[in-house]
Amino acid sequence: MKIRVGFGYDVHQLAEGEDFWLGGILVPHTHGAVGHSDADVLIHVICDALLGAANLRDIGFHFSDQDPQFKGIDSKILLRDVMKLIADKGYEVGNIDCTICLQRPKINPHIPTMKACLAEVMNLDQEDISIKATTTEKLGFVGKEEGVAAFATVLIQK
Repeated sequence: MKIRVGFGYDVHQLAEGEDFWLGGILVPHTHGAVGHSDADVLIHVICDALLGAANLRDIGFHFSDQDPQFKGIDSKILLRDVMKLIADKGYEVGNIDCTICLQRPKINPHIPTMKACLAEVMNLDQEDISIKATTTEKLGFVGKEEGVAAFATVLIQK
């Protein structure tokens, strides 16, 4: 059995009036993430971690923000495509561990719905997906509510 680990990190600016997609669900908030796609920072870090673990470069390589076909795209579509890419190399996901850094809104109430959504998209058990949330104690761009950051670590196996 071949086991590989991948890591992902992403940041998106927050702006008033934008939709806030996180973990495949729309989170009610006055501000949302800005990006070429739907700016779902959690899905983006999962994609990057999976691609990195399989030595398939990164999300920008496969889904360029210069390509109009990806403008406003639902990031769940990108995640499904990434799952196909790693499956084509013979890998399957062992587990995913994620952390969302956000001052507001509180994410903990939304985690079960995010896990259910991601598990469905990735065809995984919810038990294989861990999502945690933290603030930065009002420090930095996250603490000033100017942006959202996320991290993910994945294990894939052949």
